Amino acid sequence: MSRRSGILEFAVLGLLREAPMHGYELRKRLNTSLGIFRAFSYGTLYPCLKTLVANGWLIEEPGSGAEEAVATSLTGRRAKIVYRLTAEGKEHFEELLSHTGPDAWEDEHFAARFAFFGQTEREVRMRVLEGRRSRLEERLEKMRASLNRTRERLDDYTLELQRHGMESVEREVRWLNELIESERAGRDQRSGPDAPEGAAQQQNRESGETGGLPRHGGSTRPDPSDDTAK
Repeated sequence: MSRRSGILEFAVLGLLREAPMHGYELRKRLNTSLGIFRAFSYGTLYPCLKTLVANGWLIEEPGSGAEEAVATSLTGRRAKIVYRLTAEGKEHFEELLSHTGPDAWEDEHFAARFAFFGQTEREVRMRVLEGRRSRLEERLEKMRASLNRTRERLDDYTLELQRHGMESVEREVRWLNELIESERAGRDQRSGPDAPEGAAQQQNRESGETGGLPRHGGSTRPDPSDDTAK
């Protein structure tokens, strides 16, 4: 399996965990919610869906909406297929969510992982964020070293492009620092001996699904798949 197809399968499973959908809905959500899939076709999505069905992670069901039934009877066309996550598919997705290795730190995979942080345990989120920051700090160090070696041979426009790329990486590192500090602050607040905990806080703590995003204004999330950050 290629890295790209693995990311797509992960995203499809994550979206179907929220609710069953047919192919058009899935494609729309992938395009609008997950920017890393802005340019892909049904020719990419449907083989992925067939693979997930064959693996037992999805099942196909005929559409059951009233409008769908009327349209089908009038036109004689086949009802749209709705894809539903199976228990095995949910278990597999949760296993994928727990992965924190180097693949989770790469540009496209990190963007997909971040989109499902609301379903990810806090400690896993922390490891992925810290791994991503470490990867970008390594990238930034290499970019600076390369620029220092080649600065005298670059024209003004190429030099400016190199600086722009470095600024993009530096901006994402700052964003990651804010997220990591926010995750730590949320964890410390709930673990303090004198911190009161209501029912909602207790549920959030147990699910591990709150925390992460900085609450102050003025911080914008860079696009991890931005080519200038590579």
